[in-house]
Amino acid sequence: MSAIRQDAWSDEDDLILAEVTLRHIREGSTQLSAFEEVGERIGRTAAACGFRWNSFVRKKYEAAIQIAKAQRQKRTQLKKHAAVSISGSSSVGLLDGPELSTGKIETFTEETLSIDAVIRFLRQWRNTYQDMNRHIKSLEKELQDKEDELDRLGRENNKLNKQVNEVETDYRVVNDDYKALIQIMDRARKMAFLVEGEEEEKPRFKMDANGNLERVE
Repeated sequence: MSAIRQDAWSDEDDLILAEVTLRHIREGSTQLSAFEEVGERIGRTAAACGFRWNSFVRKKYEAAIQIAKAQRQKRTQLKKHAAVSISGSSSVGLLDGPELSTGKIETFTEETLSIDAVIRFLRQWRNTYQDMNRHIKSLEKELQDKEDELDRLGRENNKLNKQVNEVETDYRVVNDDYKALIQIMDRARKMAFLVEGEEEEKPRFKMDANGNLERVE
């Protein structure tokens, strides 16, 4: 299948990519062959699989990659050793039961190494998965705490807004009363000036020694 899918990679896709690529590394194949196999299985291009492996998946399986490379090296050494043993036995005619038995033991040791490596890999993956779950739960709790804090701040903000509105209302009332008082005081002062002026304009009289009234200037 050559179509390029635009949907996101799932955990299962990543696991398939890791398993197939590690198998190809272990067997001495190329990563390109692994990407082509994965692409056929999950319906993506080999280029997309290669990009996903190099940009994301590879970083999660560094230990497994080293194990796979060690197994590949061991496999290569066993093949070389077997070829040398067969060649030497054929030349001297010593290829008998014990040598065959030794070859079987070495093959069994290689298989045992592969099983142990798989077990270690699965245990590591399980621990990684558990760590990821714990991290996710921690993030979920942190997110819930943030949401609770945001809700509390929202209620407090509403309360403060209500108090501000009440203070603004009281301020407007006091300001209106103050303006009204200023106007009353201004009118009273003007009336006082008028009364004082009228009193100054009225003529004043006093009585002299003879009992006559005379105007005071």
